[in-house]
Amino acid sequence: MTSADFSTALPEFLLAVYALGALLVAVYTGKDKVAGSVLWTTVAVFVVMAAWIGLGGQGSRPAFGGLFVDDAFARFGKVTILLSAAAVLAMSAEYMARRDLLRFEYPVIVTLAVIGMMIMVSAGDLMSLYMGLELQSLSLYVVAAIRRDSAKSTEAGLKYFVLGSLSSGILLYGASLVYGFSGTTGFAGIMSTLQGGEIQTGVLFGLVFILIGLSFKVSAVPFHMWTPDVYEGAPTPVTAFFATAPKVAAMALLARVMHDAFGAVPGQWGQIVGVLAVASMFLGAFAAIGQTNIKRLMAYSSIAHMGFALLGLASGTEAGVKSMLLYMAIYVTMNVGAFAFILSMERDGQPVTDIASLGQLAKREPVKALAMLMLMFSLAGVPPMLGFFAKLGVLAAALQAGMTWLVVLGVIASVIGAYYYLRIVYVMYFGTEGAPLTLRANMVQNIMLVGAAVVMLAGIVNTFGVEGAASVAAQALVR
Repeated sequence: MTSADFSTALPEFLLAVYALGALLVAVYTGKDKVAGSVLWTTVAVFVVMAAWIGLGGQGSRPAFGGLFVDDAFARFGKVTILLSAAAVLAMSAEYMARRDLLRFEYPVIVTLAVIGMMIMVSAGDLMSLYMGLELQSLSLYVVAAIRRDSAKSTEAGLKYFVLGSLSSGILLYGASLVYGFSGTTGFAGIMSTLQGGEIQTGVLFGLVFILIGLSFKVSAVPFHMWTPDVYEGAPTPVTAFFATAPKVAAMALLARVMHDAFGAVPGQWGQIVGVLAVASMFLGAFAAIGQTNIKRLMAYSSIAHMGFALLGLASGTEAGVKSMLLYMAIYVTMNVGAFAFILSMERDGQPVTDIASLGQLAKREPVKALAMLMLMFSLAGVPPMLGFFAKLGVLAAALQAGMTWLVVLGVIASVIGAYYYLRIVYVMYFGTEGAPLTLRANMVQNIMLVGAAVVMLAGIVNTFGVEGAASVAAQALVR
């Protein structure tokens, strides 16, 4: 390791040092007594790190012999991951404290997961890919079961662990096939063996297994089976985290592998990704219709939205990658706002997740109901909300790539999926009023809810530089 290598991966090193330091401080100063301080310090560290990465990096710098790559694409993913993780931690602090769930391990484990995600988006080799993926996954298995006295939380952690282990095994098998037939684990080396658009059968099988393993991480159908149960069983702040940063990391990693390692044969993986996208959009749309628990509904919503993001990737073009990155940034913003609302749902001091409990909420909480309406409209892709333009972007990229069948099916799935978002709006404004529901939101949650809603409108005029950054990131990946 040279000083240049260390400098390239300095943000990851510093976060690792911070996580270990926070762990030691908590152990030697009274553990959970400092949990709140550790959490807010972690939020500050994430924000500072995001600003540093976003404003300080330029060009493309490989490190550790190509194992690690720092380029505009990686920086876009890292900034999105860090800011979404900071937002979720900030709005979950009071919720976790009131329910005696705020352990000092919580922000430390989230930090370790974020380090894994940052390694994922900078991976330039199958080995570093797996290291980052497993660091993220092991951290998420633990945090899913952090509510140790809850059978549902424990079940969620166990299901996630078992199915995650299966997907990791499939991914490793695919990586071993690719290595065996190409003779290298580096993405650049794999790409060099595919020049001329020819791909060996063994490498093709390896590609399929790698796609299966990564599809599990983005909850793409038919590898989505863990998502509804884990979303419902995990504590709501943990669910909010699952729905944001890990999705960005997994989608960015999928794009990195497809373009950096298999970019010479987009026709071999574009059709597979397209089928995954269609299956995810339709299953997410239909399965969410019958849901009565808002966390399970958001799980199926996540599956459907990952399908739309995969549309951009399936096109195999720079425009497709740009639209995918922009889609993920908008998706994360919408989910942060929606989960800020869900975190505030209470009755008699206990969390409530039943959609029917929102009946006539607009009469008691008109501002919050309006903010949730705007977020639901955006998630549904109703114009003029920003979510509409996010879907329009990925559909346009697929159309430009000649995948008309994907575009037609995507539009149909979007229309079907609009129903369950609009149902929440209907219940809030015209539903039957039952036992009174309290929206106990602190200042941070209110800022996240209202702020996300405002961005869904303001973003159609000014994307605050996100669209330009996504364009630069796409150019860095698709060379």
